[in-house]
Amino acid sequence: SYDKTIKGWNPDTGKEDRTLTGHTDSVLCVAVVVTANRKCVVGGCNDSTIKVWNFGTGKEERTLEGHSGSVFAVAVTPDGKHIVSGSDDNTMKVWTLDTGKVERVLEGHTGYVRAVLLTSDGKHIVSGSYDNTVKVWNLETGREVRTLEGHTSSVLAVAVSPDAKLIVSGCNDDIIKVWNLDTAKAERTLEGHSLFLCAVAVSLDMKHIVTSSGDNTVKVWNWDTGKEERTLAGHSGYVRAVTVTPDGKHVVSGSKDTTIKVWNLNTGMEERTLEGHTKFV
Repeated sequence: SYDKTIKGWNPDTGKEDRTLTGHTDSVLCVAVVVTANRKCVVGGCNDSTIKVWNFGTGKEERTLEGHSGSVFAVAVTPDGKHIVSGSDDNTMKVWTLDTGKVERVLEGHTGYVRAVLLTSDGKHIVSGSYDNTVKVWNLETGREVRTLEGHTSSVLAVAVSPDAKLIVSGCNDDIIKVWNLDTAKAERTLEGHSLFLCAVAVSLDMKHIVTSSGDNTVKVWNWDTGKEERTLAGHSGYVRAVTVTPDGKHVVSGSKDTTIKVWNLNTGMEERTLEGHTKFV
């Protein structure tokens, strides 16, 4: 949150479990590491640092320093060994989680790197930038594999299909595009939001795309047809973050109105509001 904290909530009760503190400025992005040997939380901050906390104890493990601008995006490799970060210094960095050291710097974007994700096979990084492009990178070598061009404004969000074949991107021009990773061609364009896209997500069963926007809404789209199925309205501020639960039953959204909402994906009904942050989520 912009209140400089990260909060953990019990999904069954809606009760706050833990608050992680330590950042000195707004927390802009969060990723979670869950492996057989480790459970930790990674937060990227407006102060250009990344912090790692042990989620079990709530204690800060280390601070990663190296970016010269705000850290807008963090992602963790499927094996939990590396962190990838994107910043308004126009670069991405690949860090070793255990040591906090930078392994490589990825350069190629000419604008802020606003979104970063890993493909499910752990082979590629996908990034979205203020330079209007989506780029795909080889994680092992750090080399740019391809550039997806077609948006007319800043790319603010990216998601990758579970089979690592398609990329979904959301743009400042209110447009969502679905790209074929192999051909770098846009297969579909989704329109329906009235303001900029903030976040995009794909359900693990690949039945739905979920998006959030500056128009204060969350939308659910049919993956196969690209048709809008429903709009989730209830936030009173723009919706900065959205995800789909692993079982595909719920959507979770975070907003400028300082709340987190849990929605039934199939009905669009709001099931719970989580309150506790003092600034926008």
